[in-house]
Amino acid sequence: MTVVYVLLIPFINWSFTWAPMWEVLPGWAFNPVTIVTGLVLVVRDFAQREVGHYVLIAMAIALVLTAFAAGPELALASGGAFAIAELVDWALFTFTKYRLSTRVLLSSAIAAPLDTTLFLYGADLAGISEFTQLTAPNITMSIIGKMLGAVVIWWLVRSRFERGKTASETKSV
Repeated sequence: MTVVYVLLIPFINWSFTWAPMWEVLPGWAFNPVTIVTGLVLVVRDFAQREVGHYVLIAMAIALVLTAFAAGPELALASGGAFAIAELVDWALFTFTKYRLSTRVLLSSAIAAPLDTTLFLYGADLAGISEFTQLTAPNITMSIIGKMLGAVVIWWLVRSRFERGKTASETKSV
């Protein structure tokens, strides 16, 4: 999962440089890439389980790749947003004893709005598009995309835990 995380960050950031803005309603335009950005937060949760605190090194590698793929300005915007989201994630995974499924959901619920707003603000400052990225539709669609991904992963992890619990209870009887 760590390799997927490292490659997903520059791919999504690069996608913001060319993906068109879609106008759904008058004044309601969004970048379709915002829908899939939720994958990053969820994959990060699994990468952190895999490599622990070294996930911060994976993020740094991904940002270097982003600088090459999409430019240093976008890497800075992405890095700032990811750093905040990463700290939220790190704190939840380090200091709470909630089960994994709960940490995945809480981490996404807290980090998604922060990460989204900071990234889109930074993307506007970086001037990656002639269109403004920091719009209510972009923020909304990105958070919805992130939370949909988080809910799916939460359900999968929770189901897997319940199946494992049932199997172990059956074996011990």
